[in-house]
Amino acid sequence: MLLAYSMYEGARALMAPARVAADLTRYGLQMPGNPLAYGPYARAVSAGCEMFERVTRQYGKPAFGFSETVVDGNPVPVTERVVWERPFCRLIAFDRAFPTPPAEPQPKLLIVAPMSGHYATLLRGTVEAMLPNHRVFITDWTDARMVPLFAGQFDLDDYIDYLQEIFAVLGPDLHVMAVCQPAVPVLAAVALMEAADEPAVPTSMTLMGGPIDTRCSPTAVNCLAQERGQAWFERNTISLVPPIYPGAWRRVYPGFLQLSGFMAMNLDRHVTAHSDMFDHLVTGDGDSAEKHREFYDEYLAVMDLTAEYYLQTVQTVFVDHALPTGQMKHRGTAVDLGAIRRCAILAVEGENDDISGVGQTKAALDLTPNLPEARKAYHLQAGVGHYGVFNGSRYRAVIAPRIAAFIRAMQAVPGARGGHLRQVG
Repeated sequence: MLLAYSMYEGARALMAPARVAADLTRYGLQMPGNPLAYGPYARAVSAGCEMFERVTRQYGKPAFGFSETVVDGNPVPVTERVVWERPFCRLIAFDRAFPTPPAEPQPKLLIVAPMSGHYATLLRGTVEAMLPNHRVFITDWTDARMVPLFAGQFDLDDYIDYLQEIFAVLGPDLHVMAVCQPAVPVLAAVALMEAADEPAVPTSMTLMGGPIDTRCSPTAVNCLAQERGQAWFERNTISLVPPIYPGAWRRVYPGFLQLSGFMAMNLDRHVTAHSDMFDHLVTGDGDSAEKHREFYDEYLAVMDLTAEYYLQTVQTVFVDHALPTGQMKHRGTAVDLGAIRRCAILAVEGENDDISGVGQTKAALDLTPNLPEARKAYHLQAGVGHYGVFNGSRYRAVIAPRIAAFIRAMQAVPGARGGHLRQVG
């Protein structure tokens, strides 16, 4: 399995001439001066060529692409700035150039993107919804194949170290949003900081569709990890980065394997989507075809994960259930969720989530007995799956406003005591 990555790259290289031929054919058939360009046969062949090129393409890292946001009905320019950087992560700030500063300082919001195969840009919609009313930062994780071996390893312990550093850089008046996978390291990082009485403990954390306790409503993903165990994943999924990349010979879990797993879970849906796009191209429905391109340009762009991080996460989160059972340790120090007494928690779940089942994220509320009930909240969004928890129309219309309201409430009364668990929404 260690040479699977090189075999994959070799197969991709062999396809390059066919991709070039398909592109040239498509361009030729679409040229206005070509008398065949307007017939149904030409449109069908052109559509087939585009589909072939897209299916065999290697998709690069997308850009966030924000140029402005709308605040109180007025456009406000947005620029990106790197405010902290380590070999495996950059912290990006989205700066807004207000013509007149807001009357009251807006909350600082750190969005911790998942390190699970996709780039942080998968959360473009998540960021966009929060930009008007928050000072937004996001973790931009680095593709492991682009990190040279001399930069060292990166595992779950390093992940938690990175989070603690970022919390300290952004200050104590910080609100954190962990989307999916980072719910576990974020919760662990906060618990460790609370136990050490660190001043930079965040004011609140919103955990969205995260695998806090995968014993609750186990999904197919959870069951596979439980049944196979870490040793199986090490034998069958870990490969060496080929020498054509800066991270040559690094042991990684390749992004193309993760993507194949994602696609296999809903294969019929992806096949139908591509079949529909072919029809849109043939019939000239440009708007529908462009929506398909936008989604899959993002979805098919994947990154590699370091082997040590991936395998440690499988064992800790999905096999041992170390965090909810009180067995998790960070560099020899026990992670005690009972130490969380200040940082408020909002757990958000999707009714139809097939990655993190209902109850897995909510478990964080039960595992923090010393956090006052007034600083806990829960939102179960009906009718959405995993992706809909942090993106899409219901996220924009319902979930994002609920998160914003929770942040405002915790910002107004930091360290509140007493009260009861609130069902948000």
